[in-house]
Amino acid sequence: MKRLASFAFLLLIHFCILAQDIPLAEHPRPDFERPLWMNLNGKWDFGFDANAEGEKANWQNGQADFPLSIAVPFPWGSALSGVEDKADIGWYRREITVPESWKGKKVFLTVGASDWLTKVWIDGKWLGEHRGGYTPFSFDLTPYIRWGQPQKIVIMADDTRREFTLYGKQGYGNARGIWQTTYLEARGYTWLDALHFTPDIDNQKVQVTAWLPEDAPRDLSLSVKIPNASPAISQKVTIPKGNFKYSFDIPIPTPNLWSLENPFLYEVEAQLEEDILHSYFGMRKISVVNLPGTDYTYVALNNEPIYLQLTLDQSYHPEGFYTFPSDQFMREEIERSKSIGLNGIRTHIKADLPRKLYWADKLGLLVMSDLPNSWGDPDEKMQHESEYTLREMIKRDYNHPAIFSWIVFNETWGLRTTIEENGKKSRKYLPQTQQWVASMYYLAKSLDPTRLVEDNSICCGAGHTETDINSWHSYLPGWEWESFMENLAEHTFEGSTYDFEPGFRQGKQPNINSECGNVWGYEGSTGDVDWSWDYHRMMNTFRKYPFMAGWLYTEHHDVINEWNGYWRFDRTEKETGLGEIVSGMKINDFHSLIYLSTGNEICRTVNGGETVEVPLYISDFTGKDMGYFMNVEYQLTLTTQAGAEEALTSGQVSFDYHPWMQETLQPLKFALPDKAGLAKLALVLKDQSGKAVHHNFVFFEILSDQKPAGMTIVEKDPSQFITAQWSQRQWNVLDGKKVNGAGKGFFEYEFTMPAGNKPPRSVSFIAELSAKELFVKDQTAEFNRNQDYMLGARVAPSSNPNSYPMTDETLFPSDVRILVNGETVMTTRLADDPADHRGVLSWHHQLTDKKLREAGSYGYLVNVPIPRKMWKEKSIRIRIETTGEGGIAVYGKEFGRYPLNPSLVVK
Repeated sequence: MKRLASFAFLLLIHFCILAQDIPLAEHPRPDFERPLWMNLNGKWDFGFDANAEGEKANWQNGQADFPLSIAVPFPWGSALSGVEDKADIGWYRREITVPESWKGKKVFLTVGASDWLTKVWIDGKWLGEHRGGYTPFSFDLTPYIRWGQPQKIVIMADDTRREFTLYGKQGYGNARGIWQTTYLEARGYTWLDALHFTPDIDNQKVQVTAWLPEDAPRDLSLSVKIPNASPAISQKVTIPKGNFKYSFDIPIPTPNLWSLENPFLYEVEAQLEEDILHSYFGMRKISVVNLPGTDYTYVALNNEPIYLQLTLDQSYHPEGFYTFPSDQFMREEIERSKSIGLNGIRTHIKADLPRKLYWADKLGLLVMSDLPNSWGDPDEKMQHESEYTLREMIKRDYNHPAIFSWIVFNETWGLRTTIEENGKKSRKYLPQTQQWVASMYYLAKSLDPTRLVEDNSICCGAGHTETDINSWHSYLPGWEWESFMENLAEHTFEGSTYDFEPGFRQGKQPNINSECGNVWGYEGSTGDVDWSWDYHRMMNTFRKYPFMAGWLYTEHHDVINEWNGYWRFDRTEKETGLGEIVSGMKINDFHSLIYLSTGNEICRTVNGGETVEVPLYISDFTGKDMGYFMNVEYQLTLTTQAGAEEALTSGQVSFDYHPWMQETLQPLKFALPDKAGLAKLALVLKDQSGKAVHHNFVFFEILSDQKPAGMTIVEKDPSQFITAQWSQRQWNVLDGKKVNGAGKGFFEYEFTMPAGNKPPRSVSFIAELSAKELFVKDQTAEFNRNQDYMLGARVAPSSNPNSYPMTDETLFPSDVRILVNGETVMTTRLADDPADHRGVLSWHHQLTDKKLREAGSYGYLVNVPIPRKMWKEKSIRIRIETTGEGGIAVYGKEFGRYPLNPSLVVK
């Protein structure tokens, strides 16, 4: 036995060496892994079958010409596959050699997922077919194996569009054909079809359920070892003859609980007769409890409420579509979410790759798992397809502790039936379909009573039937969240019929905004606009309403038509600018478990000399001991209309603190100076030890007619240029609050020098300027604003009428020179054409009409000393001119970052 084990070990090393040359070389299912396996990813011969004549041409024999080469497991049409998307049917061929050392085992070919009808042959001999696009399937090769000799595997994938199939959101890139790892594995002649672990932390045990492919032909011996338990655990049981399912308990004394902070996984070595299997599980519990001190129900992890802060994860890759390029990339996807303080993701309309779920298990991130949807009518075929896939998803993913809920349907997609009435067709969510949806909820609960199940993640007029989560989708501009939450708080209570279908009522479910943001909150969606401003307003508002047990933001990363992610589609970074507004502030502050909200408004217009009151709300979702009190440190500063920053006041206030605190605090009051400018109140919440636990801020645009002491400011509205010339286009924003010139060109302004008894000490020109890229939406006045944004229209991100590509790693600089009375006095580079949280005034002065006009855009403060020899001139002509094609934007005092117009400042 030792010699055999050593040989197997050497064989595994050999396979690992080979695997270095193939994509996704790791075992695709660490939760269901046999030691003898062979990865078949990599280059396969390939051909398209446009006329569905492959079987007639005997392609299945492997003798026909396969003219192309494809990289498995990437779906054809994706860049990583190396094959263009030319037809609905594709044929794969490759050679395999099953090692002689596997004799005495049953050998299976397993395909992780292939969309949709898949047929398999070996050396021309029929193995079988599978229907479905998201879950694994296997075929027994054993009767046909020539041990140690090369043989041909041929796979046909028919992805012809069928209305009843679960297509999901493949408009972002089709998962055509094989899209998950394909491999060989050696099993025992009596083998495990599934091995499920159901943790019970309250009773310190785990229930083990072994599933066989058929009734046990005799009494079978099953051993389960948990080597990393403390102490190690080993237990043997007998599965009686005639059973295909057998359950038993294993005590786990003083269990090491799986949590977000300590995602401990118990390793498993199981053996049924000669079939060896490696798996894992986490000791954790999903339930519903009250938030301490309230009657609000929350999802609980290990009996403690958790405020859900999730993101919608389309789980797409621009070059692999459904399939990620590497295991490291999948790990980084989970790390990205955790890095900004999120505690979960919702894999959207896709059964995700098991290795990505493994990294969620390993690193500690919660997952909501969606059943993919169809786009046709909910007929018998569609219902069968949904039921089959739901069963197989739960079977495959049962052991992932990260998954805390199953979502059966989304926004009633695929649930509306085409009805013709009075010669007109419409699509309706029929009562009989609602009853079937309720039955799907009960089916999921019967398959997995340990997790929460959501019947339909609702939107757009449809409601819930039976559900464990009272969810809803709301996409709103930032200014609408307060009234929305007030209305929702009034209507969500036990027994309410609000957001439920007739005959169904709300129970004591947790309330979750399971899709939110502003991506669909404006006309045509927000495209590529700065997401962080409205996000800030939304979070400030959410934290005032603890009846809502969490939220789920759309989305983790940009996709084809929704450019509202935390990251770009290629996962490069976006810049919010928060750290420049308040030192130490990051996106994580929006996700802090202890949060200091100033309410929905994060910028107000006030009069100079006015006393303002800033509301404060403390929202705490942790039971940790943080001391008996906390401090709010504040600092009030002013950016003047001359671009200078002045300190106004600072200090701190204290308040009594206790865990799970949800309270209104005493507001802060300040007398603002009678001076035009933009005031910023920076807030830092510190615990009793002085550690900063949260940052926030609020701005005040101060209006005043008072003249600044010691200087004269001669200003022009940005649109008051005397001449301009641009190679691409020139246009104004919001009646001239900002002016744009794209391409090569200039703006020229003329200022009259002020008269005075004393000679000036200095004269300078100041302006807020940026580069100006010409986006698709701005190219012509006839730009088509009626595009299909839902199913993945292939458009540039800037084609959306609301878009303004925000600050990211790709800069768009413009080299500029400033001429005074025809003389060049400064050259500078405007680093970018940015839009993020720093564009305070651009956001603040948007109209509340659900349209955006370059929201969040801002520039750089340019200060140009005027040569002394020109001070006696009656007029000063300032020309702002590009030396290349980078364009120029000029901002006024009501747009951008600084409260100033293009101005002469005479001191």
